[in-house]
Amino acid sequence: MNATEFKLDPTTATLLTRWQNAAGKFIDLAAALPAEKFDAEIVPGARSYGEVLRHVAYWNRYVADKLHGKDADDSGNELARLECPDKAAALAELTRNRADIASGIERALDAAALESYCMGLEHVCEHYGQLAVYARALGITPPASLS
Repeated sequence: MNATEFKLDPTTATLLTRWQNAAGKFIDLAAALPAEKFDAEIVPGARSYGEVLRHVAYWNRYVADKLHGKDADDSGNELARLECPDKAAALAELTRNRADIASGIERALDAAALESYCMGLEHVCEHYGQLAVYARALGITPPASLS
């Protein structure tokens, strides 16, 4: 148990732990995918994994803003390619999102914030499954499946 968990009520500590676990698995899996396949479609018409990462990062940013009481932009669906052009930039953004959402969870979670949190957690889990399929199709075992 870390020092932060001692200050949090049990429900908030559980939500924070669940977020950190889900986001961490997503980032670890994204890191395991080959950089040279960042823009490749797994099948025609499907998002590349780079597009999936930009999409998740966009909505993670939205959730973080909502949790911090900021106006959140819901006018798009993924970060611009210029903002997130490659795997390294995507991983940096996802790592930043993870921390921003975690600090938002540590704030008071009212009903609206809890709704945003749940949307974010569901979303990252949905796309974790998508990336797991990409990884398996590329012959990569997702890191979470190795332990």
